[in-house]
Amino acid sequence: MLHGSKKTQDFARHLRRRMTLPELLLWQALRTRPEGLRFRRQHPAGSYVLDFFCPARNLAVEVDGEAHARDDRPARDVIRDGWLCAQGVRVLRIPAQIILSDLGAAIHHIVAVARGDYPSTGFAGPPPPPGEE
Repeated sequence: MLHGSKKTQDFARHLRRRMTLPELLLWQALRTRPEGLRFRRQHPAGSYVLDFFCPARNLAVEVDGEAHARDDRPARDVIRDGWLCAQGVRVLRIPAQIILSDLGAAIHHIVAVARGDYPSTGFAGPPPPPGEE
């Protein structure tokens, strides 16, 4: 199980109170435990805070807004994802715009990745319908 320092835990608590609209929408859907999958929001992991984490499947779901494409953020995300991978955690990054425009497809994709039906290499649209994979 991933844990964070006291400082990271406090920061995670702070972030839970200040979730973005895409994070709130996704949390409302994930807290219903789609297909029995339990997610935690703003979960501390080392010196990082994961947007959402499914401990049973070692899957982190990150909501990437436009800031993730600016400045040194892409390089920092690569380092962060590498550290998580070394801890045995798969990282799924979903653009915030997808959550805002097609929450159902985002949830379908997250569940498919958590089940292992689809790789966690980013959001390329929902997985194909059953039988068409």
